[in-house]
Amino acid sequence: MLLRTSTTLLRTLREDPADAEVPSHRLLLRAGYIRRVAPGGYAWLPLGKLVLDRVTEIVRSELAAIGDQEVHFPALLPAEPYRTSGRWAEYGDDIFTLADRRGAEHLLAPTHEEMATLLVKDLVSSYRDFPLTIFQIQTKFRDEARPRAGLLRGREFLMKDAYSFDLDDEGLRESYARHRAAYRRVFDRLGLDHTVVQAVSGTMGGSASEEFLATTPVGEDTYVGCTACDYAANTEAVTTPGPPAGDPDSHLPAEVHDTPQTPTIAALVALANDRKLAGRHDWTAADTLKNVVLTVRRPGAEAAEVLVIGLPGDREVDLKRVAAALHPAAVTVFDDWAAHPGLVRGYLGPQVLAGLGLRYLVDPRVVTGTAWLTGANEPGRHATDVVCGRDFAPDGTIEAAEVRPGDPCPACGTTGTTGAGDGSGSGSGSGSNGGGGGELTMRRGIEIGHIFQLGRRFTDAFALDVLGAAGKPVRPTMGCYGIGVSRAVAAIAEQHHDERGLVWPAAVAPCDVHLVVAGKGPQLDAALDLGGRLSAAGLRVLVDDRANVSVGVKFTDAELIGIPRAVVVGRRLPEGYVELRERATGGHEEVAWEGLVDQLLRRVRGNGV
Repeated sequence: MLLRTSTTLLRTLREDPADAEVPSHRLLLRAGYIRRVAPGGYAWLPLGKLVLDRVTEIVRSELAAIGDQEVHFPALLPAEPYRTSGRWAEYGDDIFTLADRRGAEHLLAPTHEEMATLLVKDLVSSYRDFPLTIFQIQTKFRDEARPRAGLLRGREFLMKDAYSFDLDDEGLRESYARHRAAYRRVFDRLGLDHTVVQAVSGTMGGSASEEFLATTPVGEDTYVGCTACDYAANTEAVTTPGPPAGDPDSHLPAEVHDTPQTPTIAALVALANDRKLAGRHDWTAADTLKNVVLTVRRPGAEAAEVLVIGLPGDREVDLKRVAAALHPAAVTVFDDWAAHPGLVRGYLGPQVLAGLGLRYLVDPRVVTGTAWLTGANEPGRHATDVVCGRDFAPDGTIEAAEVRPGDPCPACGTTGTTGAGDGSGSGSGSGSNGGGGGELTMRRGIEIGHIFQLGRRFTDAFALDVLGAAGKPVRPTMGCYGIGVSRAVAAIAEQHHDERGLVWPAAVAPCDVHLVVAGKGPQLDAALDLGGRLSAAGLRVLVDDRANVSVGVKFTDAELIGIPRAVVVGRRLPEGYVELRERATGGHEEVAWEGLVDQLLRRVRGNGV
């Protein structure tokens, strides 16, 4: 393939676009790979389409290598299957819906579990056809509330989605492991530094899921890693090690204190130490019990639920973690205090919640026998020695608190000390590792892949049964495996760029060699001849043959576009030399024209391309 800049739809920009928030967005626009069409929608220009196709082919080849079969579903789908599965309501405003001229409702597909299940039900009837995995690489749609960051958060995107069908759970685990390994190979070939983390399943459902995150400081996903073991998880999936339960009767009776002008935890702790409440002068925020009121609205419900969450006062509620725990409900901060006079704002305690008929969920650190300084449900008053299991009984636990660096690892760490059972009136000691195991560190990444053990959610919904080996019906179990193909292009750009522009890995670069004509003599003809020979040998070549553009602009564009190698055909051509530049290292050398084709072929193919 030989491209000439003068005839290619390629326009570079000197300045950063005003709406470009992250490096990939800025550089893909400036280097002429994509153009914005609408919020969350982008056109792929010729160089961008070449990169997208190379990424697509790597994904396709690895899926085919493990026996997956490629299909292609419509993007415009009828609503009824999604109503049957329950996901029409679960997705809510996150999907594009429309009605055709006959009034029938449709959606633009965000994913295709329903269609895959119905296809297998239509075509497969015997255990002999299993295991079976189908996949597609196709455009998907999500109605993002705030499209941003270019290809990283769009409304239309290219995705690879695969669906495995097995007869039993052991088969599902094998399919899951096979795809997990294939994903590692895909992302290694794409040149992506990535981490596999535990994740929540969301609208997909199922028993287990993992995300593949490309490490970058601009990533929208926050995840944790352990300093001592290989534990890694999205913050929404982090579990909190709680202290052991204690004896509720080992504490002093609860006592109410006047605590005027203490609607905040900081003010309360300061007053408690100043007045030595309950005989203590070592109160910390971790000894207080904060009670946060939220509004929870479930899909299709006529009324919202008022939910109270209790957590140590040194923690803030993370609404993303709450939403993950309560999915598919929508969660917002409660603001209708006038309608609930029994809730005393700023001085709320758990003692009255059961009487008010409100559900109360607590952080895992709030266990039976822990005693807390918390609200007394009267303006300007708090209570000490309010004991879980004696003075209040939670309706359950919830992972709602923010995750912080230094928290104990759920896999190998230990919890902090607790005052439960020692009569001291202290809380859970939630800020300490307690002197054993690893601690969590915080990192950021871009989700580039997600795999799920779905189980039988969709085969149950559509009553997919096949004849088993024993002659009885068997209901298959499913796995789902997604890769954001267009998002992967942006992730590669995020990890492979410098201050001058993009630095594409050889496996995905739009071209293998960029020929820059730097002269007005025989250089153009020589460059075109060289490009033709390289193309005939199987390389992709871009020749910058623009006549009325300075050499400096050509060099700047070459660095911005980021093709792995550039050959400058310049003033030393008559002497039999050209300049070879390596984009990744910045290295450059003069090389002989004679034998240049063979040298370039060796260098390119030495990269495994």
